[in-house]
Amino acid sequence: MSVAFLGAALFPLLVEGNAMAETVNFDNAATGAAPEGWTLTMTGRGQPKWTVEVESTAPSKPNVLKQSGQATFPVALRNGTSILDGFVEVKFKAIAGSEDRAAGIVWRAKDADSYYVVRANALEDNVVLYKTIKGVRSALNIVGRKGGYGVKVSVPPGQWHSLRCEFAGKLFKVTYDGRPMFEVESIRDAGMIGLWTKADSVTVFDDLTYGALN
Repeated sequence: MSVAFLGAALFPLLVEGNAMAETVNFDNAATGAAPEGWTLTMTGRGQPKWTVEVESTAPSKPNVLKQSGQATFPVALRNGTSILDGFVEVKFKAIAGSEDRAAGIVWRAKDADSYYVVRANALEDNVVLYKTIKGVRSALNIVGRKGGYGVKVSVPPGQWHSLRCEFAGKLFKVTYDGRPMFEVESIRDAGMIGLWTKADSVTVFDDLTYGALN
């Protein structure tokens, strides 16, 4: 296998569960500009800013995708994706933000106003899964527990973490830093995958991996 292939910004691989996966690491993208192949948008109002930047601590050097603007919910949707059952996973680092320091992954998105998202918050120290319908966000009950608000867990800022959701049928399974967090049930429908932040969060992302179950 060639070195050039290993360094590609997008490449397929086989993962558990007979899924074909693709990984985006932004390393071949032009820095200081928005990446190609994405719809860079938001839920609500504001001015999100998604750019590819050099990051010395990136898990796969040299580049990352950085969100440094401000909006209700900045959203980046991966063009050409439509996954019914599969998974999405990313590595992230929460850098700054006085109102919020959040990083999220999106799946089964119809557009910037309708999608599922699970996010980790470095100010609240928790992981929460939401559905957003026509721009209105609401948390979903965890399987086996009514009420509450996600799961409390340490999310230290300035450090790299991983966030993953596996979705099959009506069941969503969330994993944070390799640890199973919780499960949620909701409707089954195909849609795009993507990335998400909140408010004034300055967050960087790397090694976005996603795939559909065969």
